[in-house]
Amino acid sequence: MAGDPLLIKRYASRRLYNTETSDYVTLEDISGFIQEGREVKIVDLKSGDDLTRQYLLQIVADHESRGENVLPLDVLTDLVRAYTTQAQSVVPQFLAMSFEMLREGQSKVMESMTNPMSAMPGYEAMKAQQAAFMKAMTGGYAASSTPAKEDDAAEDGELDAIRAQLAAMQDQLAKMSKK
Repeated sequence: MAGDPLLIKRYASRRLYNTETSDYVTLEDISGFIQEGREVKIVDLKSGDDLTRQYLLQIVADHESRGENVLPLDVLTDLVRAYTTQAQSVVPQFLAMSFEMLREGQSKVMESMTNPMSAMPGYEAMKAQQAAFMKAMTGGYAASSTPAKEDDAAEDGELDAIRAQLAAMQDQLAKMSKK
């Protein structure tokens, strides 16, 4: 199932076993699964203890020790302080909310990169005009072959507005080509 996390079992020898592919994996492999968007769950084979947090922290520590510094020194210092103060109770929620906001922001940036016009002012109005224009050009067959009678008057008004805009654009193009 897509919603179930990838189960990794740790043997007594500390080797990590991917139950999905029936082979041994490294921390680097697990990091790759996570970067691909997979959720993982690492459990001790003998005791059944959930070791996921421990191994995820190890992955972060490995990346940090290789110079891939994502966490600034002051953030690391504040995390250490959080373990020794009353702030410990709010830090996990704060971090979870911060990362959720980061993920949402990234998805919005990716969305605007795939459709850069979506951030343009008036984009929705232009999109609606294009849809109405296509409907007018296809005689209304694209959306529905039998439009409701009460919508006919509104559609006629939209068609007239689109025709006027089209005529104005044609005039502007004609003037530009004469220059």
